[in-house]
Amino acid sequence: MNFGDLQSGDGLVLLNNFLADKSYIEGYCPSQVDVVVFEAIKKVPSADLENAFRWYNHISSFDDAERQKFQGQHQSKLASVNPAEDFDLFGDDDNDNEEKSGITKQRVKAYNEEKAKKPAPIAKSIIVLDVKPESDKTNMEELEKKVRSIELDGLLWGTSRLVPLVYGIRKLQITCVVEDDKVGMDDLEERITAFDKFVQSVDEVSFQKI
Repeated sequence: MNFGDLQSGDGLVLLNNFLADKSYIEGYCPSQVDVVVFEAIKKVPSADLENAFRWYNHISSFDDAERQKFQGQHQSKLASVNPAEDFDLFGDDDNDNEEKSGITKQRVKAYNEEKAKKPAPIAKSIIVLDVKPESDKTNMEELEKKVRSIELDGLLWGTSRLVPLVYGIRKLQITCVVEDDKVGMDDLEERITAFDKFVQSVDEVSFQKI
């Protein structure tokens, strides 16, 4: 397997793809082959290269003495090789370098295209609101029903409770989860205060990105 330069982004992409369905570089338990590749990388791969990141952290959980006991002999091809040069772990040294380079570029291109297809994570926030009633005679159960009747794409109502305010008056404290690019707080608060026979005001208690 030709990983290319394991201290470059392209080399780590190839390693990441190689480990997609494997726990180790060779076989079903850690070996000296894993140590050779581990020593070639020098630093932890980026977390978005999840397979290489997982494998590297697993191998690094062993200390040097434990790694020396892995199966196989540590006959590192890197002993006399510049780390910046292409790392061909299982290949034939007589293979045509130009052909290897072309295959490497194709694999990197395929990985980047596949990564581009993945949807970006949806930005969400947890918001806690205090909804104060219009008067001490406001029916709080009806007030909550009115609030929960608001339906917006990207809005999910959560838990609620009644919190003592003053002189026996209670306010509704309610949690919601919103998709940041779909639900604006100004719009949500405006919709709640539109129930003016029930609602006096709305305050944002907490706002947390998730």
